[in-house]
Amino acid sequence: MCAFPDPHAHRYSAIIAGGSGTRLWPFSRRARPKQLIPVAGGLSLLELAWRRVDGAIPASRRIVCATESFRIAMSEVLAELSQENFLGEPVGRDTLAAVGLVANVLAARDPRAVVAILTADHIIEPADVFRARLEHAFQVIDAQTEKLITFGIAPTHAATGYGYIEQGTALPQLDRVFEVARFHEKPDAARAQVYLAQGNFVWNSGMFVFAAASMRDAIARHDPTCAAGLAAIAAAYDTPSRADTLARVYPTLPKRSIDVAVMEPEAARGNVRVLPLEGLAWLDVGSWTSFAETVAADDAENRSNAHWCDLGSRGMTVISDDPAHLIATVGCSDLIVVHTKDATLVCPRGEAERVKALAERVPEEWR
Repeated sequence: MCAFPDPHAHRYSAIIAGGSGTRLWPFSRRARPKQLIPVAGGLSLLELAWRRVDGAIPASRRIVCATESFRIAMSEVLAELSQENFLGEPVGRDTLAAVGLVANVLAARDPRAVVAILTADHIIEPADVFRARLEHAFQVIDAQTEKLITFGIAPTHAATGYGYIEQGTALPQLDRVFEVARFHEKPDAARAQVYLAQGNFVWNSGMFVFAAASMRDAIARHDPTCAAGLAAIAAAYDTPSRADTLARVYPTLPKRSIDVAVMEPEAARGNVRVLPLEGLAWLDVGSWTSFAETVAADDAENRSNAHWCDLGSRGMTVISDDPAHLIATVGCSDLIVVHTKDATLVCPRGEAERVKALAERVPEEWR
């Protein structure tokens, strides 16, 4: 019998799982980043991201890119993750370096590689609809290997915490795929209202699909110095000199976002497409206010996973990682209370974004 090649054999996924998630302090720590915090059904965000592509990408072609110090903890959570597919960053250098590392290593291993860059801090449901959108994006890249695709999220309100993508001309031959007219940074409230009213803006999800070689070449166009460093790392990556090369070169790479460094200038060249993720519920678990949405609310809009006794409180978020510890409140409103064995956070719900600054200050004052 004649064996036909697998048309999907060059498809990969890569979860970008760097960052410490300081907005979720004190749950999120250097030793336990937010990607490993249990959320829905007791699964961590990293596990949810891994399972999201079950049936679409085999485990042998799934990559995780994260800080090297997370290797053991993440490998314990993801038993199917091979060590060669954990790309460990010696230091964090933002998303240009992380995405570039994935693109360069994959292009060296498989010149025909097409990769979906996924995030480890989102809850996306239902998973089967997401996989259908992912398949659509892969098919677009199969037809236009030089293009870069980003996923857009239909805005539900005038959010100021997300970047926006302005959709340009629809490409009917590609079915619900649009040219990207422009990327926009996080707006103020007035500008966000304008974007929402216009109807052709989507939130920037930070997820992409592209041919690894095309992203490698795009980085070379817009940041040759970074590209040279990444190329040196990729050449050494599957050799005994990997660790030495990473330690020497990676810290010298620029700290830039992939959006600013590559996607924005490539959009100006007409090279970026956006595929809206329609029919999906999407939650960016980036703060305690969004984390609270993973917990069911009672009639008083209280949300808790803790051993909690209360009298007359409303709008509370009460979270604990110790089921034996009792939290008690009386007549409180709109507070966030987070308990761990060595730290407790209490703040008004409207001040949740300041937790990042607090987390950065705590190590200095409370060593």
